[in-house]
Amino acid sequence: MPAAPAVAIVAPATPSSERTLWDHGAAEGAVTLALVPQSLDASPNPGGVGPDSVTQLRGTALLGQLGGLTRAELRAVLAEHPELVADILARPPAASEVADWWTGSPASAQLRLLSTAPELLGNLEGVPYEVRDTANRRFLDQARADIRDRLASGVGRAVEDELEVRLHMLEQVAQALEPGASGAPRSLVALDATGEGRAVIAVGDLATADYVSFLIPGMFYGVDARIVAWTETADALVVEQRAWLERLGRAGETVAAVSWIGYQTPTLVNVASMELARQGRDALTASLQGFAAARGDNAPYVSVLAHSYGSSAALLALQENDVTVDALAMVGSPGSPARSVEELRVRGGNVWVGLAEWDPIPHSGVFGSQPASPEYGARLFGVGGGADPATGAVLDGALSHNDYFAPGGESFRNLALIGIDADPLVLDPQGRSEAAIKAVGRAGVRGPVL
Repeated sequence: MPAAPAVAIVAPATPSSERTLWDHGAAEGAVTLALVPQSLDASPNPGGVGPDSVTQLRGTALLGQLGGLTRAELRAVLAEHPELVADILARPPAASEVADWWTGSPASAQLRLLSTAPELLGNLEGVPYEVRDTANRRFLDQARADIRDRLASGVGRAVEDELEVRLHMLEQVAQALEPGASGAPRSLVALDATGEGRAVIAVGDLATADYVSFLIPGMFYGVDARIVAWTETADALVVEQRAWLERLGRAGETVAAVSWIGYQTPTLVNVASMELARQGRDALTASLQGFAAARGDNAPYVSVLAHSYGSSAALLALQENDVTVDALAMVGSPGSPARSVEELRVRGGNVWVGLAEWDPIPHSGVFGSQPASPEYGARLFGVGGGADPATGAVLDGALSHNDYFAPGGESFRNLALIGIDADPLVLDPQGRSEAAIKAVGRAGVRGPVL
């Protein structure tokens, strides 16, 4: 596997500082740690808050003091308070505050946290993505090693079964980090190794991409079963979007796609409830706010491409929470309490809907609205297949609820174009594009139109 870019954080050259390099190794995306050569265990915070009182703090004050402990003290605090990391991640400071805290932290404190508390840094919105990737890969390796050690030591049958299921899930995450057809680097943006897990993997560089698409899945998209396939879908989207940018003379622009399984997706048992959609709402909001904080003033074009139940989570986020995107595209959507595009925080009302002829879900209105209805105000895009008027390629049709993200399909083509702000080329349900209609009306031309 090609090595991912190294991440280096260099502390100032003082007698108490250290130089550390985290480098992604070639085996299983492993992260190796080399300390050269000075210790991180010298007291970095003389006279400051000690390990006995640090857990009484909250927010970035707590993060700052954790970074001010020695590695030995930090290990002791985490061992004595194993719930601390989970509690911080359950009620984190605002992503913008985290970004400011990280920027203002000494390199030595950053290094201590990265080496000793990778699960915390890897899942804290506002921390730079290259740091989160390094931390999460380290955490992934540690979690797998811990499970293997427990299995080797001998446990009861029920515990053994649970550990093997969790290990398989983590192995799927590791597999999903392998580069795909696009050749774009993949980074582990978030990882929860508990329960059914959650994982967010970026294909492409989130720190610099001009266009970023978040892919939000629906029912049955658990990490164990789907993270590899969903990340391959994100990779295929990058390939498709790059091809369109080149056709349009925009090859200098860059894209990234996010394979986002950041919430527990429903099964047949609970898909009729909105409880998991509300959890997805808050998780997606956190991801989008974290992305905005990480990019700062260098904001790209952000789209949310959501399927089925995932579209309900996205709709809730964009209606109820403080987050805004440039485009929203929904396929197979069961709706949400929002009754129209005007209720959503999508710039310019840039909302799109696709629905297959034999898909009953978009017509159900089970969660309160039908985004495909005329009164909703969204634009419909084609998913039925046919000839591409821009390239002449034959496009497959989406025949059912689960075909919308299939590469080579009309739906996938249109989703890719929506994600790069190429709306005039998006095909409507009759296979027409705005660009082609205007060109024909202007000059009577026929044939491929870009």
